[in-house]
Amino acid sequence: MSEVDSTGNLNKNNPQLNVSSAATAPQFSRPTVGIMLCLLSMLIFACQDGITKVLVRDLPVVQLVMVRYWVFFVFALGYAAYQRDFKKSLCSSHPWLQITRALIGVSEIALFGLGLRFLGLAEMHAIFAVFPLITLALAGAFLGEFIGVRRWVAAAIGFTGTLVILRPGAGVFDLAVLIPLLAALMFALFSVLTRKISLVDSFTTNMFYMASCGAIVLTCAGIPVWVAPTPIQWALIGVLASTGVAAQILLMQALKYATAATLQPFNYTLLVFASLIGLIVFGELPDIWTVVGAVLVIIGGVCAIKAKS
Repeated sequence: MSEVDSTGNLNKNNPQLNVSSAATAPQFSRPTVGIMLCLLSMLIFACQDGITKVLVRDLPVVQLVMVRYWVFFVFALGYAAYQRDFKKSLCSSHPWLQITRALIGVSEIALFGLGLRFLGLAEMHAIFAVFPLITLALAGAFLGEFIGVRRWVAAAIGFTGTLVILRPGAGVFDLAVLIPLLAALMFALFSVLTRKISLVDSFTTNMFYMASCGAIVLTCAGIPVWVAPTPIQWALIGVLASTGVAAQILLMQALKYATAATLQPFNYTLLVFASLIGLIVFGELPDIWTVVGAVLVIIGGVCAIKAKS
C-alpha cells in the first residue's frame, strides 16, 4: 500500500502521489469532513492490500508493482502537462538523491507485496506501523531535527510493541516477519529523503522522478518474469491501480479540511481495517501478542505526534 500519509509523505503501497509539506495546511477548517475523508482513504488502502494478497499468490510481485507504476507514470505525465510544468519537472537540484529515493520507494512497495504472500494483513500492518518512529530517529540523526525526551519515550514504547510482535528468542520467530520490518525501515529512509528533497524540488519534480525511475527499473525486472493474468486477475489489477489514485485524492482533499496533526492518528485505522479484512476474507485471526504489540506501536506513534504538536 503506498499512500500519502497526513504528514505529507508517500505511504507504502500506492505510488501514485507524493505531497510536499506545503500541501498539509488546510484551506477550510472542517475537521469532521477531513477525518471522514481520511477514514475512507484508509479503508480503500486496506482493501487494496487485500487484493494484493490475492494476486501475489499466482503472479510475481514485481509484475504487479510494474503495472501499477505504468499507471503512475501516465498519471505523472498528465499531472505535469496539466500544471504546464513538464520541462521544469525534469530539472532537479538533487538528481541522484531523487533516483536513490525512487529506487528505495520501489523496493519498499515490492517488499510489502512480498510480505503479504507469507504473512497476514494484521501482522504485516502491525509491524510496518513502526515506520513513523523509525523516521523520527532517522530525521534526528540525518536532518538534525530536534527529538526531545517525550518523543524518544514514545519511540521506545513503539519499538517495544514491535519486539512483542516479533518475539525474538521465543522459539516462534519466523524470518518472514523481517520483511515488513525491512519495508518499514526503507519507507522511513524514503520519508527522510522526501523531506530533504522537497525543500528544493517541486511536487511535480518529485512525482516525475519517482514515476519514471520506478517504471524503467520495474519494466526491466518485470518483463522477463511476466505471467499472463487471467481476466479476473486483470480486473483486480485494474481495480488496484484505479482505486490507488482515488484514495490519494481523498487523502489530499482531507488535508484541505483538517490539519496533518489532526489526521495523523486516524492513519492507524488502516491497521484496524486491514485486520478486519484479514479476518473476514482470509480467516486470519491475529494472536494476542500481535494485538498487544500493535496497541503499543499505535500508542507510541500517537504519543510521538502529541509530543511534536
